[in-house]
Amino acid sequence: MADLSPQELRVLAAVADSGGFSAAGALLGLSQSAVSHSVRGSEAKVGAVLFERGRGGASPTPAGERAVALARRILRMYEVLGAEARGAGRDTVAGVLRIAAFRSAALHLLPPALERLTARHPGIRPEVRVVRELGAGTAGEVAAGRADLAIATLNAGGGGVGGATGATGATGSAPAGGAAPGRLLTGVLREEAYALVHPAGHPDPRSLPLLDWDENCGSYTRDWWRAQDWIPRATVKAEDDGMVLTMVGRGLGMAILPELSLREATDAVDITGLGPSGPVRHVGYVTAPESASTLAVRALIRELRSEAG
Repeated sequence: MADLSPQELRVLAAVADSGGFSAAGALLGLSQSAVSHSVRGSEAKVGAVLFERGRGGASPTPAGERAVALARRILRMYEVLGAEARGAGRDTVAGVLRIAAFRSAALHLLPPALERLTARHPGIRPEVRVVRELGAGTAGEVAAGRADLAIATLNAGGGGVGGATGATGATGSAPAGGAAPGRLLTGVLREEAYALVHPAGHPDPRSLPLLDWDENCGSYTRDWWRAQDWIPRATVKAEDDGMVLTMVGRGLGMAILPELSLREATDAVDITGLGPSGPVRHVGYVTAPESASTLAVRALIRELRSEAG
């Protein structure tokens, strides 16, 4: 099979990002016919149809989704090559560092680490995207080549990542450098216990309605929840954990939240532990093998471990 050129990879990524050949051409300064010719050539080289064409534009096939993800990751290595070469042996890191994180990690875990990172390496320019831990979640941003590193919740079994089916955590610990689905690398940063949060001073918080949010339906808590006959069905599904916490403070119900979410708790709520058998989740980083060796990603992982420790 003939290799795809960097320009062919850029065309694939542009078509996927823009949803059509004409729009991709506008992004790249190419004609629609040039984009179409490039995609046909790439498909011939790969031996698979990469895009479904239609009146509404072009959408990646399963083969195309995988090809585009790898194209983005390869192009990213071209982008960082210069910075890596210049920084080798000089303890200096520069350039854009793309990070995906779920809301509470972006709010509480990431900022101190980035503060230290940019103080030590002023040339680093972090770009942070907040991504919900649903579907592919934050790890999906790494797999798709849109992020260099993600802060994610890790599944049980040593290395999987939450998000693929709405799962957002784990009962087991993923070893640092473990393999995640899609040949991603993971490392645990912190283990978090869940706690019962309820309106301050309430005499019987377990009698209150349950407030929940979509990202809190992970496989690591499912068995524990099923065994608790005092937990009712959720009467409210909020957009995120911060909204849940606010509603609990207003006396609208009780909730079961992890430690990072509870950092926003005010005097309007009380927090009660769930005991040694209560659910926990593991929060960690996810990166691609090719990114794991880059200076910027390694420097960020050091700061995240320092923060978590």
